[in-house]
Amino acid sequence: MTGSQHEARAAHTVPPGPPRRATLRLLKQLFTDRLALMGDNAEAYGDVVRIAIGPKAMYLVNHPDLAKHVLADNAANYHKGIGLQEARRALGDGLLTSDGETWRQQRRTIQPVFQPKRISRQAGIVAAEVEALIGRLAAHDGPVEILHEMTGLTLGVLGKTLLDAELGGYETLGHSFEAVQDQAMFEAVTLSMVPQWVPLKKQLHFRTAREDLRRIADELVDQRLANPVENGEDVLSRLIASGSADGASRERMRDELITLLLAGHETTASTLGWAFHLIDEHPEVAERLHAEAVEVLGDRLPEHEDLRRLTFTVAVVEEVMRLYPPVWLLPRIAQADDEIGGYHVPAGSDVVVVPYTLHRNPEFWTDPERFDPGRFDPANPAGRPPRYAYLPFGAGPRFCIGNSLGVMEAVFVLAMTARDLELRKVPGKVVDPEAMLSLRVRGGLPMTVHRRERTRRSEAA
Repeated sequence: MTGSQHEARAAHTVPPGPPRRATLRLLKQLFTDRLALMGDNAEAYGDVVRIAIGPKAMYLVNHPDLAKHVLADNAANYHKGIGLQEARRALGDGLLTSDGETWRQQRRTIQPVFQPKRISRQAGIVAAEVEALIGRLAAHDGPVEILHEMTGLTLGVLGKTLLDAELGGYETLGHSFEAVQDQAMFEAVTLSMVPQWVPLKKQLHFRTAREDLRRIADELVDQRLANPVENGEDVLSRLIASGSADGASRERMRDELITLLLAGHETTASTLGWAFHLIDEHPEVAERLHAEAVEVLGDRLPEHEDLRRLTFTVAVVEEVMRLYPPVWLLPRIAQADDEIGGYHVPAGSDVVVVPYTLHRNPEFWTDPERFDPGRFDPANPAGRPPRYAYLPFGAGPRFCIGNSLGVMEAVFVLAMTARDLELRKVPGKVVDPEAMLSLRVRGGLPMTVHRRERTRRSEAA
């Protein structure tokens, strides 16, 4: 549907959506299959869908032009929404959950850490961490839980590149963040109607996890205060320099660190998990990755400049994020009445832009369920869809601040792994997505590790 057709719709009409009699089915999907809830209704009802579940009505946006309206053109009218509101209990008012002037101040403080020149200087650190990962994987005789290894890697990279700190001693971080995601999604789907004091196993785990995260954040701040870095460019140094280390400023530092630790490792670890699954399913992709890595890297570690030469590897990462965007849902709450695609959206409404459905919209993607890195071949830029049909890092003012580091890390991992190893899923493993704050592989991803020879194409000919 074109922009002019959207504008031609009569204003203040209610968008189409499932009838009230479908409430039980919708509730079941909300609890058990949120991706189907979004995908089925987008397919059935079009670009704007009103999904009413109990007292709540959610507006699903499934067109690039309308996503642009919500995320960029009228972004000031849309604050963070469902899921992220609930996550605020653990994350506080960090970049992921804050709005308004608080968010703008935090973004200004942290933005310099993510400047392209600084990130490019971290390539050696990232490559060394990946090299250590390859060594750990190669040492395994039996199956290895690949998601656990990816979490350890991404936390290690985050600590050294953004915090100038070692996170290896904080083994509980991954489990604590899982508990935060579980609780935030539980509160979202139950409309926060279950009191927080109810001693459910999930809620007890969350309380323990929240205290653990706060303890770790405080320890990191205390360590930096005790050992300051002169003219430090890392996040810890910038947070400390931006205010005093007690009272409200101390709490703000804690919120920002917890948010950074979650967002900085979870999205990349999830992307890598899906990448290894898809590569295992497509041996021809594995062979092309191996050949490119041997050709470009030889026996050396990758450098930042190699991102321009590892074109197929970059395309694989982009296609993985199309099929399984790490941030699968971009939730917002309308602050004032608005009109989206000719439909009236009242103030206070939950509005969700869903990259998962946008990335599978057949109007913009040919054979959208097929894994095809060729979609992102730089030699064929005309084949790419409209800008807002592809949103792995969000869009508008809240475009993901760490996108360049995440892509570099994922490319280095895939290139170095494909050069030296082959990872195969354990026979019988069923791989399903789990839509939490991020889109992760449900129940982990056990894989076996097999060594490969570094043979150049010219040598093999």
